[in-house]
Amino acid sequence: MNVVSMLQEFWESKQQQRATFSSEGLVVYESMPSSGPPFVSYVTLPGGSCFGNFQCCLSRAEARRDAAKVALINSLFNELPSRRITKEFIMESVQEAVASTRGTLDDADDPSTSVGAYHYMLESNMGKTMLEFQYIHEELMTIFQLLHWNGSLKALRETKCSRQEVISYYSQYSLDEKMRSHMALDWIMKERESPGILSQELRAALEQLEEARKAGQELRFYKEKKEILSLALTQIYSDPDPSSPSDDQLSLTALCGYH
Repeated sequence: MNVVSMLQEFWESKQQQRATFSSEGLVVYESMPSSGPPFVSYVTLPGGSCFGNFQCCLSRAEARRDAAKVALINSLFNELPSRRITKEFIMESVQEAVASTRGTLDDADDPSTSVGAYHYMLESNMGKTMLEFQYIHEELMTIFQLLHWNGSLKALRETKCSRQEVISYYSQYSLDEKMRSHMALDWIMKERESPGILSQELRAALEQLEEARKAGQELRFYKEKKEILSLALTQIYSDPDPSSPSDDQLSLTALCGYH
């Protein structure tokens, strides 16, 4: 069974069957540098969902196949009828999200939390499958998770921005090198205020990424955390006095009109 080909064919068939799935989407593999086993491979699906091999793999090819298998199983699972977005599904999903963030159910109605954004976007996609939802919103959801993680969404509590306004604003942006650099600068400022916090957060992020990978979970948020923190540490060592984050177009003050 060539699971790599099966995963590729699955997404090609989705792109041919429905207008929801763009023909520009690609299945992308990434192998982590390693001088020897065990090897780690990640696969990013159209829309941005990321998975990795959960078994101990003795070759890069084996790791790639194992990552493809995890991604294929998750893709098939998320288009099952039981994964269609209904009121009951939203209630269960929000409760799971609250538990995973150690928050409260009040977070579901709070625009300054990633759970609040998740709740609103689920309600806006009633009737779709989770596969369709993830294809459309995975990257935006990851952005909100990262903004919640680094504390940026807390600024919303002092503004009059609605969830719709915030979601519409960040929908304009991609999770690219520019956004990662902006978030890395945020963490450089935190390091100045609390020396050692960067290394502490990076250790935690690496542990979370490994645990989630071995559990066969979706990895985009954990992987982006690792990359942002690694970038921040690299910038600190290469330039001990990097410029402070500017109040540019990614800022919440720009969003809400307060300068």
